[in-house]
Amino acid sequence: MSHIMGELMTSCKDLLNKYSRDPAAVSVRGLFADKSVRATLDLRCLNDFHPTGMHVRKWVALVFLLGASLALAHAQAPSTPQSNGPTGPSLPYSPSLDLSSMDRSVDPCRDLYRYSCGGWQKKNPIPPDQTSWSVYSKLYQDNLTFLRAMLEQAARQDAQRDAVSRQIGDFYAACMDESAVEKRGSGPIQPELAAIAQIKSAKELTPLVARLQLTYSRYSYNTSLLFSAGSTQDPDDSEHVIADVDQGGLALPDRDYYLKDDAKSKDTREHYRQHVQRVFELIGDNPSAAKENTEAVLRLETALAKASLSRVARRDPHNLVHKMKVSDLVQLAPDFDWVAYYREMHYPQFDVLNVDAPEFIKELNALLASESIAAWKSYLRFHVADTSSPYLSAPFVEENFAFYRQYLRGAKEMQPRWKRCVQYVNYDLGEALGQVYVAKVFSPELKQSTLDMVRRIEDAMGARIKALDWMSPETKQQALTKLAGIRNKIGYPDHWRDYSSVNIARDDFAGNVERAHEFESRRDIGKIGKPVDHGEWEISAPTVDAYYNAQMNDINFPAGVLQPPLYDPKMDDAPNYGNTGGTIGHELTHGFDDEGSQFDAKGNLKDWWTKEDREKFDARTKCVEDQYSGYVSLDDVHVNGKLTLGENVADLGGEILAYIAWQNAIKDRKLQPIDIDGFTPEQRFFIGYAQWDCANERPEDLRVRAMTDPHSPARYRINGVVENMPEFAVAFHCKPGQPMVKPDANVCKVW
Repeated sequence: MSHIMGELMTSCKDLLNKYSRDPAAVSVRGLFADKSVRATLDLRCLNDFHPTGMHVRKWVALVFLLGASLALAHAQAPSTPQSNGPTGPSLPYSPSLDLSSMDRSVDPCRDLYRYSCGGWQKKNPIPPDQTSWSVYSKLYQDNLTFLRAMLEQAARQDAQRDAVSRQIGDFYAACMDESAVEKRGSGPIQPELAAIAQIKSAKELTPLVARLQLTYSRYSYNTSLLFSAGSTQDPDDSEHVIADVDQGGLALPDRDYYLKDDAKSKDTREHYRQHVQRVFELIGDNPSAAKENTEAVLRLETALAKASLSRVARRDPHNLVHKMKVSDLVQLAPDFDWVAYYREMHYPQFDVLNVDAPEFIKELNALLASESIAAWKSYLRFHVADTSSPYLSAPFVEENFAFYRQYLRGAKEMQPRWKRCVQYVNYDLGEALGQVYVAKVFSPELKQSTLDMVRRIEDAMGARIKALDWMSPETKQQALTKLAGIRNKIGYPDHWRDYSSVNIARDDFAGNVERAHEFESRRDIGKIGKPVDHGEWEISAPTVDAYYNAQMNDINFPAGVLQPPLYDPKMDDAPNYGNTGGTIGHELTHGFDDEGSQFDAKGNLKDWWTKEDREKFDARTKCVEDQYSGYVSLDDVHVNGKLTLGENVADLGGEILAYIAWQNAIKDRKLQPIDIDGFTPEQRFFIGYAQWDCANERPEDLRVRAMTDPHSPARYRINGVVENMPEFAVAFHCKPGQPMVKPDANVCKVW
């Protein structure tokens, strides 16, 4: 094709005339696929100068060659994310629609998921170090390999390194220095264990908890030390940040692990009891003392679990709003010295805070009054050791893996150390690592093409709202106002976080983690009393994920989730809209799901619905809840339709919006739809949609996710959506009564 590339600047007419007799026999796969082709050559030109009498196959071959040559030229350009030449690594390429991933022996009208993903499932068994395996997790692992090469380069002390490269490189080098980690053993946590041992009274507990929370909390409302605390946006004035206190204090994934009485839950608690005892023995307790201390931990955590709000209850934001003064908090829990706590944590002066779960805080107070100081010391010792285990010597790492990943989630092997180290860098210095990652994989052209897709999907949402036959004009106007207020954040932050104050030492891995955690804790606390920073991201640029933030009213798509096979510049629009377009629509719809719809355009928790419209909306979402509650995750465990409602509504709304936006894009560009590889564009749209979530899942992981994950299992995220899209039945010529075809009266229609 080099001879064609040399003519790229030739006019459309000259190119077509010159190569109209090219005899190359090529597949039509990817025809008109690369967006760079459309950027360089208006496809209407191809229609205008279609050579009279040319055999159609030769015409198709010509256009493909021209597109391929342009794509190749684009792929070799320095700004292209997929190719870094000899100067660095490159991400492997997988198409967003992969024919080899399909199982065409399956009828798509019976099971679109298996039809689209059956081949993928067969050729992609779950790696032994993984708890599940999917298109997302495979891309995530490819990212880890890519980031590993960058970090190994950054870790070289003889290389020319800027400040950012030095920080991430030295953090990675310290993590990879196993001999130094093994030599220190449990040394990194001995000062904390000694401080706990010296506690004589409940009064001394408060300042110690404050210091430990800075470095040993796990950044989760459920698993932080005793309780969770930090900053949050004011639910009534989302432009300002206030202090926040929430439930926490558990090590198991959810409160229900402590409370359910089925055989599996009892078995899990027994395995957890054994895990806790082994952790105590690792930090020096004899078996008898370890057993006694274990019972204290389980007793305290079970009491905290009973007082905790369920995940379903927490999905209603009104359940989490209890604003009060510090004096009110003191009255709520007088046995914890809140004034000393905030002083020790260096909180700025504030007047009002939010207490998400007052009943939990009341129970914590009761436990502080009734339980012995010895029990609380056992609790703190375990949590410090358990939280730190991944960063300590091999016995701690292996015990942590054996319970949390092997028993709970079914992993067969521990991840190699380099994978864990790359993930720790991403977790603790994410925006430093993100700078290096984005420079290599995320071009300005990719950002613009993604924004174009986002805007088209937003336009589709606007048209959809205006056409709703069940919503009043008053509520429609509020919905349109909210839609117009959504901020689109694509790829990476406008301003990178500055980690220069974090001391990173090449010989102190656990210390690096502690200092990075303290930096993040203090950064979070420092936001209290200040205006909201709308440029802030919750996840790093390399992350393979996306999210909607209701109080920010923004949708966020990091560079990591905008790579093939999720977003594929080399592929035609149909699978790209089915895949990434559906994800964009999904996050957009979160602003209007059962939870997000309770926040207004500014992110305030405010009812902008008429009473009648809200009732109609709730009835429509109840249809979705009932549909998914009927699905079985595994054995006798059903999908929790209430827990997964928001994600299921977003899946359905997102794919409908993506389909509309794709159809509009075809019209706007005046493209002639063409079958590729024997599939119509409509079929490619739905296959592309299904293939974003091809997955294999271990039963242990499915069981954990059924209790904790607001997302449905992969096959239901695909099949459950298309059952409610008549466009799918038309595309595949499905007949009434087939599994993927609902009677019109049963179709769930929300947005």
